[in-house]
Amino acid sequence: MKIVPLLGRILFALIFVMSGLNHVMGAGADYAAAAGVPAARIMVPFAGLLALLGGLSILLGYKVKYGAWLVVIFLVPVSIALHNFWSVTDPMQKQMQMAMFMKNMAILGGALLLAYFGPGPYSLDKQKV
Repeated sequence: MKIVPLLGRILFALIFVMSGLNHVMGAGADYAAAAGVPAARIMVPFAGLLALLGGLSILLGYKVKYGAWLVVIFLVPVSIALHNFWSVTDPMQKQMQMAMFMKNMAILGGALLLAYFGPGPYSLDKQKV
């Protein structure tokens, strides 16, 4: 069962590596601008860099606790700014944004667990040089 934390880290990190790459390339900047994010063309790639670095850190098991905090720093403002279901009036959009917000909160919980417990037995941090 020692492999379970490694598998969990890989699965957890994939969303941040993939979306981080997309955000660094500017994907989502128009959506963020329409949602009222100031300087979206700068903020989205910056947020993507946080997600990408955090995701790679978690994926590789290198400085996982720091990587997890990068993910936390990414998720909190993104969730509040882009998935603010409490201010949406359309019932369908409200439901969708609430699902996205709650998904992010669940992922945030996982990031906090990684920040506290670390990577598990199989990681670059645990390798003897």
